[in-house]
Amino acid sequence: MKTLLLIFAAILSMTSCNQKTKEATKPEKALVLYYSQTGATKTVAEELQKQLNADIEEIYAVDPYNGDFNATIARCQKEMAEGILPDIKEIKSVIKDYDVVYLGYPIWFGKAAPPALAFVKQYDLSGVKLVPFCTFGSGGKDTGEASIKENSIGKLNIIASYGLRNARVKFAPSEVEYFLKSNGLLEGEYEKKNDFSTMAPVTGKETEIFNQACGDYPMLHATPVRFSTRNVNAGTEYLFEAKDKGMGGETDIKILVNVYHENNLKPEFTEVIR
Repeated sequence: MKTLLLIFAAILSMTSCNQKTKEATKPEKALVLYYSQTGATKTVAEELQKQLNADIEEIYAVDPYNGDFNATIARCQKEMAEGILPDIKEIKSVIKDYDVVYLGYPIWFGKAAPPALAFVKQYDLSGVKLVPFCTFGSGGKDTGEASIKENSIGKLNIIASYGLRNARVKFAPSEVEYFLKSNGLLEGEYEKKNDFSTMAPVTGKETEIFNQACGDYPMLHATPVRFSTRNVNAGTEYLFEAKDKGMGGETDIKILVNVYHENNLKPEFTEVIR
């Protein structure tokens, strides 16, 4: 009996020792870097900074895009046609001091805004985890990310990406929180959504939902063809396959539409996926 007690005491001593020497996981140090033209991307950047307790810094063009809408469009089109990226001001942050960098930008003509492209062409982000985030009128998260990859001077380690439509910036706190938690970037509980149902041909009901969500957006001339749905706590999410008639002819697109209680069940599209 005495021998058993001595063995048990030794085991407890070893366990206690292991508990004392076990180190807690060091939280990742995060930096939010962003370029913002109208303030929408800035709103998302500041929400990320707040929820992550991260450092934050804004990217500035040496020659600001401070003309009116038409002047900005004209300048951007000219620069894109000539393959020109604007000069940007040097940032104060040291990239290598961080584990994760959140890089934000608005979408212009399906790409990340030129100052963000100039940034990745000038600063090497290959040594950190990268999370691109963007704001847009209708869509462009995937094509914006692709433009970042194309212009980067280093091989990027993109672990997740996020996009928010300008019309839904007021929902940034809840949208950002869900994105961070569902991608393991922030601890906490979140709603685990089911997959969308099997695609089916649209009926009059789904066409009406689609038209209510997209009908007043001037950049879309789309007709829904098929749809799928999933129920979530906030309401119902629709994924539409549609035909869009643009200047280049008819193209196939996908459009996400929410019918949420927070919006009084008014259909609202959240992203166009081209």
